[in-house]
Amino acid sequence: MLVLSRKLDEAIHINGNIKIKVVNIGGGRVRLGIEAPADVRIIRGEIDEWSELASSDVQPAKQDLVAAAT
Repeated sequence: MLVLSRKLDEAIHINGNIKIKVVNIGGGRVRLGIEAPADVRIIRGEIDEWSELASSDVQPAKQDLVAAAT
């Protein structure tokens, strides 16, 4: 894993066609803007984890999914 520090309005370029830019910092959060070709699938990590859980035999309780989303 590559770990980088970026300031507001600074960006990271990946593979020449993906750009990740810091668009806002505040309130304990960092907001990122992502520019990528339409065929590149971009999803939040917790959504990917939920889809993995949904495809497994063990289904999480509804309150577990709500707690993970907050």
